[in-house]
This record gives sequence, C-alpha cells and structure tokens, in this order.
Amino acid sequence: MLESRSTPPRVWLFAALALATAVVVIIGPTLFDRFTLNVLTRSMIYAMLAVTVDILWGYTGILTFGQAAFFGTGAYASAMVLSHLGASPALMVLALALAIIVPVLLGAFVGWLSFGHGSTPLYATVISLVVPIVVTQLVFSGGVWTGSSSGLVGYSGLPLGLPGYFRLTGICLIVTTLVALVFTRSDAGKLLVAIRDNEARCAYLGLDPQRLKIVLTTILAGVAGVAGFLYANASGVVAPENTGFVFGTEIVIWTALGGRGTIIGPVMGAIGIDYLSAQLSGDLPFLWNLVVGSLFVVMIILLPNGLAQLARMVLPRRNGEQASQPGCPTLTAEPAGNGSQPGNRVLAVSGLGKSFGSLQVLQGIDLDVHPGELVSLVGPNGAGKTTLLRCLSDGTEATTGTVTIAGQDISGMTPDEIVALGVGRKFQVASVFDSLTVADCLRMARASRKAPSLLRRSAMLGLPAAAADILRSTGLDRMLGRPVSLLSHGQKQSLELAMVVALEPKLILLDEPTAGLTKVERTTIGATLQKLTGELGFAAILVEHDLDFVRNISTRIVVLHQGKLVLDGSVDQVVNSEVVRTIYSGGAHA
Repeated sequence: MLESRSTPPRVWLFAALALATAVVVIIGPTLFDRFTLNVLTRSMIYAMLAVTVDILWGYTGILTFGQAAFFGTGAYASAMVLSHLGASPALMVLALALAIIVPVLLGAFVGWLSFGHGSTPLYATVISLVVPIVVTQLVFSGGVWTGSSSGLVGYSGLPLGLPGYFRLTGICLIVTTLVALVFTRSDAGKLLVAIRDNEARCAYLGLDPQRLKIVLTTILAGVAGVAGFLYANASGVVAPENTGFVFGTEIVIWTALGGRGTIIGPVMGAIGIDYLSAQLSGDLPFLWNLVVGSLFVVMIILLPNGLAQLARMVLPRRNGEQASQPGCPTLTAEPAGNGSQPGNRVLAVSGLGKSFGSLQVLQGIDLDVHPGELVSLVGPNGAGKTTLLRCLSDGTEATTGTVTIAGQDISGMTPDEIVALGVGRKFQVASVFDSLTVADCLRMARASRKAPSLLRRSAMLGLPAAAADILRSTGLDRMLGRPVSLLSHGQKQSLELAMVVALEPKLILLDEPTAGLTKVERTTIGATLQKLTGELGFAAILVEHDLDFVRNISTRIVVLHQGKLVLDGSVDQVVNSEVVRTIYSGGAHA
C-alpha cells in the first residue's frame, strides 16, 4: 500500500468565495436597480452554462458548441408546459422534470453520435455545431406549440418576483460551481484530464473513454436543461436564438476568456462579459460590439489564458507535494498475486495474419505463452513486431486466425475489454498523462478496479507490491506529487511500467521499454522484468533490439522476419542459430 497525502484544495478560498457570493445574492436586491438585477439574473444563468462547457472543453478536451441546444430545449420544454397547460404547482414540477429529461435524452443521443466507436474529436465538434441548427429548425417548424420564429411569451412562471429570481439563480449558480469544483478536483475528476491528455492510454488501462464521454455529455445536458428552466421562468420569454449555435459560440468565448480548466474563470467571464455587453448596448448602441470585440482582442493578447491568469499571478500554483515533506509518503507491500496458474496458457495464437491492403505484414503466426515466461520478440525493422503486439491487445484489428487470452477469443474486443482479461501494454514511447502528477497517473491505473471518488482526493494510493517495488527501485516513490511533465524520459518509462503492473495483468506486452535509457536504467528495467516473470509469475512478451539485453533476461526468444515467425526457441538456440546470423548479418543486433 502506497500512502500519499495529496495537496488539499484551497478550501478556505472556495469557502470565502462562496460566502461572499451568497452575501451578494442575499442582499443584492436591496443594492441594485431593476436593470442590474435583470441582467445579473440572466448572466448567472449563462454562467451555469459556462461551467458545463468548461468541464467538457477545459477539463475533458471536448470543444462543444452544443450546450445552447440543451439549454434551449430545457427552456422550451418549460415554456411549452407553462404556456399551453398552465402554471399550477403540479405543472411547474412537470415543467422542471421535462426541462431535465428532454435535454438528457437529447444529450445521450448526441453523445452516442459524437463518441461512438470510430469517432474523432473533429467529428464530435461538427455534431455539436449541427445539433443547435437542427433544434432551431424544429422550433421554427413547431407552429403554435413553439411560437415559431416569435418564440413563446406571456406565460406565467414561478411567483417569485425579480428579487426572488435573482436569489434563486444565484443559489443555483453557487451550488453548480461548488459541485463542479469538488468534482473536478476529486479522483474521478482527474479521469477527465486523463482522457484529454491521452485517450488511448485510458483505454489500455481498462477504462472506456467513449462511454465516459457519453455519460458526461448526458449529465451536463441535464444541468443545461435546469439553466433553461430558470431562464424560461425568470425572463418570461423563450426564442429560437436561445437554441442556436451563435449563442453556443458565445458561451465558448466566455469560457475561453474567463480561463478554461478553472471553473471559476468561466463563471466570472460569463457574468462580466454579459453584464458589460448589456451596459454598453444601452450607452453605445452603435459601437458596443466594436468596444467588446476590441476588449476581447486585448485580453487574448495580454491574458491568453483568460481572466484566471490574473489569479495564477497572485496565487501561484504549487507543483505538488513532495515525498520529502513530513508525513509523506510511506511505502508498504501488499501480497503479490496475478491469478495465473503455472502450466496454463496465458496466450495462444494460431494462424494469425494481418495485412494493410495488399501488403501482408503478418503471416501464419503461431505462439503460446505461459505464466512465468519472458518471451523476447526480435527481428529487423519492418518485421511486424509492433503490429503483432497491437493485434494481441486490440481485437478490433482486422486479422485472420485466432488470438486467445486466458481461454477467451479476443476477436472484436476493444482494448479496455482485453485489459479486463488480464493484459497490460507498455508502448515504445512512454504513454502517460503529462498534466497529472505521478500519484494521479497511478490512480488512473487502478480506476478500472476501484471506482475513484467523486467527492474527494484520496490520501491513500493502493498499489500491488510489484508496482510499488518499481517505484522504489527507480526513485519514483519520492516523486509522487511531481507533475509528470517534469519527469525525465527514463522516469516516464518507469512510471508507465509501474502503471501497467498496477493493473495486475496476467500478460504484459512491452514494446522496447529500454529505448533511450541509460545503462543503469536498462539494468534496473531488466532486473524488474526478471522479477515480475521469474518470481511473481507474470507472463511477458518483450520487443527489443539489443540482443545482449535480451539474452540476459529471456526465457525464450521468438524471431520475426518479413511477417513470419521463423524461429522459437531457447536463448542459446536462437542466439547460435544460422538463421539469426543470416538475418542479422552475424547477429550483432536483433
């Protein structure tokens, strides 16, 4: 068990901001005139939308213009009930329910379209542009039900009055902001950053990024629907402009200028820019767009990271807690065990073939791997070694033949599903999460086994003994709070290996894990691999070019040449083989 006390969030700062905002919300109606109350009420509703955009774009990396469609759908669902059915307490509850349910259903559908298998970030952004247009056209064609181009107006809403709406929207904004801050700083919130940084690595840690993004889109659509309900009641009018992509683009701009990836920045950006626009449109009716646009340009030049950059200048961020500080961290070992039984095949490959068009990359590969074996896969460049690893770890690759892991055919299975069978893959270039700390990366590796908390940062980092040993032997146990972006190449390679081992796999696939490492680092990695296989019973397939390194640690060596398995034998058999000498011109390198 690896214990790490994470740097606590600035709770006092959040509490102070929340308290100050609550005071303003409570006493605001006695301080502001009706115009200001009206504008700030609308601005706070828009700020709720900006929070949802920030979670999607700033944290998860999904640039979306579609939140306006969910907002408008919620607003129209409310207004249609209030206009055509009435505003009794029961109907008001119905209006709120529909304002949530309809956007949630739409969000689930949009999420499925945007993040289904094979989608790309560009495709998702295009979908987010198209959906508001479609929703707007549906509003236009809705006739008396939607008010067509005139919208809906004159219906009765919540009997709160302007001060009541100001206070209600203020409370909703405070709650939304605090929940977003708590979530994005929790262990589960770090999953969003992991997806943004390296979606492929998430999949190879047993996570399903596509499903997570669909769920996130669906939930945030519901939040946008609540904002739409508040807007429909507070304004007493809904119009097609509330659903359009122009409004969606404005929200993205507010988020960017406020400082994406901060939550508070987009809230301040939405409120400040919307309020400023409202003031200038009255004072400078023909020039206000030019003034606001000029301010945007100045801010982009001077504060490219938005208004939140000012806060970073005043309150510089800490680089994370270092293990040398009192109370952090303590390393203890858990009992080892990976679930593989001696004698049982972990991997069985039969007649595997792979081609890219007319180019045959792999042909008729037959290979068995058992627990405790370290099988080195060697061959010249272009022999198909990395392609073979990809076929063993991704069942969606178009191949012939069969690949069976732990007795199960992996044909059609996605990488996260194959990880669940007990496969861990390390890439040639260290595949980690540069925006996270060392400890956070290791938590991501355990997320598929234990759901991370939605509310807090854990002070405990539970790791298998084998993964903890890698951290100790490489010194990473003293760098748990260090951002991964500050690690050296060799440290990133060791961290990725520890992340893979933290999955407790039966089979580890390693693509040149010592590439670019120093002699000392290579020796450490070699000793680690020998211990994982020889003492702990892991099975491993190692792609490597250094024949001297291979001969010292391998159980068997498999030789690939022109996509064919030409030799599979003991270290001595392969190293002394005439076939190897012929292929490698005397066997200097493999």
